[in-house]
Amino acid sequence: MTERHLATAAIAAAVIAGALGSTVQQTRGAFLTTQAAQPPLERTASPAGSSAVELGGRYDRQGSYVGGRWMEIKYGRPIKRGRDLFGPPDFADALADGAPVWRAGANTSTRLLTEIPVVIGGKTIAPGEYTVFIDLKRNDWTLIISAWPAQLNGYNTDDKTALFGAYDYTPDKDVVRTRMTLEVLPRSFEQLSWEFLDVTDAGGKLALFWDKQLAFVPFTLAK
Repeated sequence: MTERHLATAAIAAAVIAGALGSTVQQTRGAFLTTQAAQPPLERTASPAGSSAVELGGRYDRQGSYVGGRWMEIKYGRPIKRGRDLFGPPDFADALADGAPVWRAGANTSTRLLTEIPVVIGGKTIAPGEYTVFIDLKRNDWTLIISAWPAQLNGYNTDDKTALFGAYDYTPDKDVVRTRMTLEVLPRSFEQLSWEFLDVTDAGGKLALFWDKQLAFVPFTLAK
């Protein structure tokens, strides 16, 4: 190849490389512009949450847990966002938000679903779905497990057969009312959580964490 041909080839390669670089830059710029134009992701102020435990099973020879049945709690998870949740004199009224008791969550009623009979507060809870509330008083919290059904598709004020949150709650459908053990935690939990603690073959604890507050009740498997 002559020097002239080599020079021509070099010029052509430079032109192609420049065109490709320009195309890449334009594509990247368009991508970044598109990304920047995206609206922020819409989030629920109090996202839904759940916690579950499998009880009453056993491990077979292959190491699989078999024969267990589930207990689960479903709830909305409010976020602290700098608030003093449990300090003010009217903390119970603030959390109840106009309801007679606290929904112990956010949005829809907190729900307990169990496939296995369990004993809480000395009373046996049959398999089924229940709503969960807390009657708040200073240093004296009472867990309520109720047979009231929950409204799951928003608040329908005309529906008197089911509850949204704790609005219109009445105690006539209470299955269990039992005092909760309260503890102050060394760390603050930003988002409300329900959890199952200290679970054994015999039972465990149903517990709520929020800010520096822990509240729980023990439960056992019914015999």
